[in-house]
Amino acid sequence: MKRNIWKTAPYLGLFSLVMIVFAFASLFFSTTLFFIELGIAVAGVVTSVLIYTRFDHMVRNTVKSSVEKSVDKRYLDRFGFPVVAVDNDYLILWYNSAFYKTICEENDVYGYSVLELLSTHSVEELCSSTGGDVELGEAKYTVYANSVDSGYILYFFDDTYYKNIEKEYKDTRLSVAMVVIDNIEAYDDEDEDDEVQIQIQVESLIQRYATEYNALYRKMGRGRYILIIEERELEKLIENKFDILSKVRSIKVGDMSATISVGIGRGEENLRKSQAAAKKALDMSQGRGGDQVAILTEGDYEFFGGKSSGVERQSKARVRVITKSLISAVENSDKVIVMGHKFSDLDCVGAGIGLFGAITSSFGKPVQIAVNYNDSMAKALIDFYKDQCPQAVFVSPEEILPTVTDKTLLIIVDTQSTGRLESKALFEACNNIIVIDHHRMSVDHIENTVVFFHEPSASSASEMVCEIIDNFPEDKLKKAEAEALLSGIILDTKNFVINSGSRTFEAAAYLRKHGADTVSVRALFSESIEIYRNKYKLVSTARIYNKCAIVIADEEMNDIRLIASKAADELLGLKGVNASFVVFPTPDGVINISARSYGKRNVQLIMEALGGGGHHSMAAAQLKGLSFESAVRRLIEAIDKN
Repeated sequence: MKRNIWKTAPYLGLFSLVMIVFAFASLFFSTTLFFIELGIAVAGVVTSVLIYTRFDHMVRNTVKSSVEKSVDKRYLDRFGFPVVAVDNDYLILWYNSAFYKTICEENDVYGYSVLELLSTHSVEELCSSTGGDVELGEAKYTVYANSVDSGYILYFFDDTYYKNIEKEYKDTRLSVAMVVIDNIEAYDDEDEDDEVQIQIQVESLIQRYATEYNALYRKMGRGRYILIIEERELEKLIENKFDILSKVRSIKVGDMSATISVGIGRGEENLRKSQAAAKKALDMSQGRGGDQVAILTEGDYEFFGGKSSGVERQSKARVRVITKSLISAVENSDKVIVMGHKFSDLDCVGAGIGLFGAITSSFGKPVQIAVNYNDSMAKALIDFYKDQCPQAVFVSPEEILPTVTDKTLLIIVDTQSTGRLESKALFEACNNIIVIDHHRMSVDHIENTVVFFHEPSASSASEMVCEIIDNFPEDKLKKAEAEALLSGIILDTKNFVINSGSRTFEAAAYLRKHGADTVSVRALFSESIEIYRNKYKLVSTARIYNKCAIVIADEEMNDIRLIASKAADELLGLKGVNASFVVFPTPDGVINISARSYGKRNVQLIMEALGGGGHHSMAAAQLKGLSFESAVRRLIEAIDKN
């Protein structure tokens, strides 16, 4: 029986009845016409009977094969829950009275596809032991299917009551949200009146949101608040993408503006665990620069906002505490290893050189910098410092690894991500670890450290190292080390154009006082004629999309990473461009994206959507297993969404 031909049996029978009437009516006019019409009528009746008989036989076989062979469909008709039999094309062949009354609502549905009732489920999925959930109007069913020779038998169990209880339980699960005004510590005592006005307006806004979303609200201290909110209300906030962030951002008093960081602990067993998760999520939100929401659910993070750059910290008390802890760790170690990220740049190597010089001169501890020279983008700085220092400063991670002991101290600079380390094996071999980084916090950030000095508002790792060295008991920074640190600051600030706060210029002045020569530093940025030509070759192929300059560098070039980063920087000089992206391949088949901005566009969010990360104005991503076309398409989608 194909499709629903059997549905025509009733209509064919009616047609035959009409033909019989016409046949007897035509008997008075033509005997020939009478026999023709009577023959058609008889043929229709016979066909209708055959179709119905075959259909009934098919239904019996389908139903019988689902239970004992000696039982017919009357057995299933006695069930108090809906049962329906369908053929292999999922067309309804038969159903019991419970199905007819509750699901069909006493309407004939023979021949209709049962898939119309199953929402997104397939009949094959329902054959599993768990079945599937189906909603029909206000009723909720768990549907199970049984495969038989001639089709399927479907059983509908009404568990609306229990599912409504389950939904109510999930909707009323409590989550904890912790809210902090980001720049509360940045206000000076002179701005106390403006600070109070900022706090009043932000607090009033949070209270309104707490009322609107039926949340319990409490103020925990200066610029700190806690809310307890039901899951159903949290879903509404997520649906609105936490528009409270933009409303807080619009609050301005004089020259001051406000942003908030929010951490939410969701889906935990109890409120105490939710609070701990909320605190962890808040640390993540602030570590990524603030002005955003981080939701922690069973170990996974979800982020909203993060459009603005981090707020510069004015207090240096934290730096003094961190320096004291670092000094203690150095004094208790037998040797110190400084390591940065893969494809090290001037900031990474410059920070390492600064720590090398300060630790060796102040504490006399042996220090080595772990770096893969062939992959480094700071070869000029490495060669420069080798000429100035006779010691074996730069050593490959493979050579250092056998010398690691339980008392070895590893200082990681310019990264906090376990996936971007110069050597993961060296990281795993060391028990004592210090992290110094200015990039926004990533989900895979290093944990269980002796010191975790993370400052997303800092311009560079070199700036952070300058502040640490300035607090050393003996200030013995040499000229070459000062120039190395200055090169790192210049690189990440694009010649003090972006991410440059008051502490950035203080660090530069400190380095200048120790003999850093800007002309010598500038020489570290010089490039060969080949790199210069290739850089502008890439720039000339740029296309503009949504105020973003995009370059697709599918041509093989030497030092492509260095050229791509320089091209990305150069593209920011184009009129109307807020961000730049250079897409290029590497010999290992990975598609890389180098992203830059002057702060108007948060490229970290865009790269994070592609599995990468970085800073507000400098980020990158690596895409594996994708073609160039697919990589560019995903980049365009990420630009549109962020």
